[in-house]
Amino acid sequence: MTPEILSNSGRYFNFLKPEDYDYTIEEIAHALSHINRYTGHSRVPYNVADHSVRVSYLVPKKYALDGLMHDCSEAFLGDVSSPLKQLLNDYKVIEHKVEEAIAKHFGLEYPHPPCVKVADYTMLVTEKRDLLPYSEPWDAFKQYTPLQERIWPLKNREAREAFLTRYHELTGK
Repeated sequence: MTPEILSNSGRYFNFLKPEDYDYTIEEIAHALSHINRYTGHSRVPYNVADHSVRVSYLVPKKYALDGLMHDCSEAFLGDVSSPLKQLLNDYKVIEHKVEEAIAKHFGLEYPHPPCVKVADYTMLVTEKRDLLPYSEPWDAFKQYTPLQERIWPLKNREAREAFLTRYHELTGK
């Protein structure tokens, strides 16, 4: 078996050669809109495309595209929980290569600017408040304040369209 997956566009993506793939925003938007955050353990479905659009609005405008695209590797790798990633050194190497290849393909800064991580963590604590089962606050993220507005997740198709609309708005393409 080769280390490849068949993408929704009908092409094969090779995990060992992510720099050779001709990424399209449509296949990324489609895949991200079908991948739930938190390995599906939120109270209601909440997909990565929806999350990414929200992150893109929390960063300075010049980094909005970086915010939108920060989790695009998950279109090919899935949304592996951070605690599990810590146990999978090979996974982290592959993830880094895919992230870097996508950033290069779309002309983005890599690693992403620090403001993207801050926005991502702001969304994380907001998502925890609004979408995850109640638990004590996560000490590692206590310096981040949840957004005032509550999250009402988009359905898959809505999230896909929101992601594509935001991409086209930011790139003019």
